[in-house]
Amino acid sequence: MAETPRSKRGKALVLAGVLLLAAALAWTAYNLMDAQRAERSVTQALEALEEMEPTPPPATSPAQDPAPGETPADPDQPMPTVEVEGNGYIGRLDLPGLGLSLPVLGQWSSDLLKLAPCRYQGSAYQQDLIIAGHNYRSHFGRLNQAQVGDAVRFTDGAGTTFSYVVSEIQQLPGTAIEEMAAGDWDLTLFTCTLGGQARLTLRCTQVGA
Repeated sequence: MAETPRSKRGKALVLAGVLLLAAALAWTAYNLMDAQRAERSVTQALEALEEMEPTPPPATSPAQDPAPGETPADPDQPMPTVEVEGNGYIGRLDLPGLGLSLPVLGQWSSDLLKLAPCRYQGSAYQQDLIIAGHNYRSHFGRLNQAQVGDAVRFTDGAGTTFSYVVSEIQQLPGTAIEEMAAGDWDLTLFTCTLGGQARLTLRCTQVGA
């Protein structure tokens, strides 16, 4: 018996459904592998940061060479970096309330964001540091659990710790590039929301400075 047009359409729809399901499973598996790679990268970088000495930036005068744990006298001085597998890290970010301790890369790109959160722009010394991170669970995926008043710490490559509190939580459009850098905030952390349509943003104020 020849197939009717209706049965042919039915088979085509079933095949399309199977293909879509297979694509969704493959995409999910890829994302899980990507997240696992990101978690391993964070762990390795944190271990290396604890063992390695920072590479200080060139100073224009002896007065700009701070003792360990001291803030540089010149806020325009570049932040020292620690090199791990060819990548320069400017320090460690801690969010105790979320149980997060993360290395921070000195530059950002799509590839570097897969390794660890990255400096988007600014400096802790100039009180305008902005850090971007993927929404992997091992990176910034738990920022949506943060609350106003939460403690945040950033420790630079020379061992100086800067303490902050979360002062405001915003959700900015994904295209709000200028708005991300707007305002007088000492530290900003941001990540994509699920689906990537917006940016979850923590605005932080330095304390004990």
